[in-house]
Amino acid sequence: QLQLVESGGGLVQPGGSLRLSCAASGFTFGRYVTTWFRQAPGKEREGVSCISSSDGTTKHANSVKGRFTISRDNAKNTVYLQMNSLKPEDTAIYYCAARRGDFCTALTTASYTYWGQGTQVTVSS
Repeated sequence: QLQLVESGGGLVQPGGSLRLSCAASGFTFGRYVTTWFRQAPGKEREGVSCISSSDGTTKHANSVKGRFTISRDNAKNTVYLQMNSLKPEDTAIYYCAARRGDFCTALTTASYTYWGQGTQVTVSS
């Protein structure tokens, strides 16, 4: 069974940190471009951070540059999203998604084959 499972979400105060994990099963994650998306209530799903399958290069949305880091551990078939200096506007459900390919392109939902179920991140005092 091919699936992605996210974990690591929760409630954190502004300025705090969280690390999300996305574990893949049933396929070799290292051959897939992987992107973290998020969706806040009443808003469209937006791409946050992407990591390529070929060379590990990354791409981030302007709103998270300098605060979020995406990485992958192919041995564990897992992709991580380290989120620092969190803001209330980062509150959303975070999803990981994967597609066959080599490099990150535009941070859109198009062409993603596999999606996780999402994990809630809430930034509030």
